[in-house]
Amino acid sequence: MSNIEPKSLIDLDECVINALDLFAEPSTAFPKPDLSRFKRPLVVGSGNAIATGKIIFDSKDAVYADEGTFKDKLDAVDSIDGVVLLSASGGKHAPIIAREVKPKGLPVLLFTANPAPLAKDDVDELHVFPSLPEPYTYNTSTYMGMIMGTLVADPAAEAQKIRRHITDVVDPTLAGFDKKLGGFDAFYLLVPEEFELIRIMFTTKFVELFGRRLARDVFTWEQTKHATTVVNAPNELFMAFGRENTSFGTDRLNVPLPKNASYPAIMAVGYYVIGKIQTQKPAWFKEGVGPFAQKASEIFGQTIKPIVEFK
Repeated sequence: MSNIEPKSLIDLDECVINALDLFAEPSTAFPKPDLSRFKRPLVVGSGNAIATGKIIFDSKDAVYADEGTFKDKLDAVDSIDGVVLLSASGGKHAPIIAREVKPKGLPVLLFTANPAPLAKDDVDELHVFPSLPEPYTYNTSTYMGMIMGTLVADPAAEAQKIRRHITDVVDPTLAGFDKKLGGFDAFYLLVPEEFELIRIMFTTKFVELFGRRLARDVFTWEQTKHATTVVNAPNELFMAFGRENTSFGTDRLNVPLPKNASYPAIMAVGYYVIGKIQTQKPAWFKEGVGPFAQKASEIFGQTIKPIVEFK
């Protein structure tokens, strides 16, 4: 498992395109769970799973928790009327959480990409979203699929729109940038206020792909106006999504978003650009994911592979 050939792994930008091509197929089926019945659900997930949950339930009076806090939230909030677990694999902590929650008598829903998750007998509703094989931790088709399926009326049309935007607008923008993305050691990402919840997903992706090799921050425009730029890195690129940056940083890259952009759109465009950085940097992630998967398998007591595929 630790001897996987790094060259066999795709970069994140290619993963984004593959996911969009999958979603753009009219035959790709998305579950449509009824979330309107819940007045105050408990939404549980780890890492970018809980970030996905916050995006999906942004318009609801939801309570959010991870594997370490869900018990306290259940005990502290009497008005919780349902539990939604988000887990790409349906494994790791998801079965444990489901079994802990079930005695409370609350309906338990699992959003996953795995048609045969370990928790299938412990939940009331299993919602399996479409996905593709991806390197471990990329979770691009998985979580983008959940957001597409719950927030977008026509996922195929939206995926086609985003795909065209990347080809027709984002690629020429990157090609016209007079410096190489890989030449920077620090990145500051500016995102529109309406997409504030994407910040954790971009930050997490930087950590997963680059660890502490690259410095990064992700803020909205309003947050950036405060003391986030008092100290500037000597080799830092400010990347602005959806708006022209004329105020912050010395080296600037403005990345347009599609008109009437959705959360799947900014996720796809942001991940695509981060993937382009990955292509120009050493293969830190690709060389480390095999040994990491082996270690994670020991920690979780489950087999975790460098390439994740659900059948």
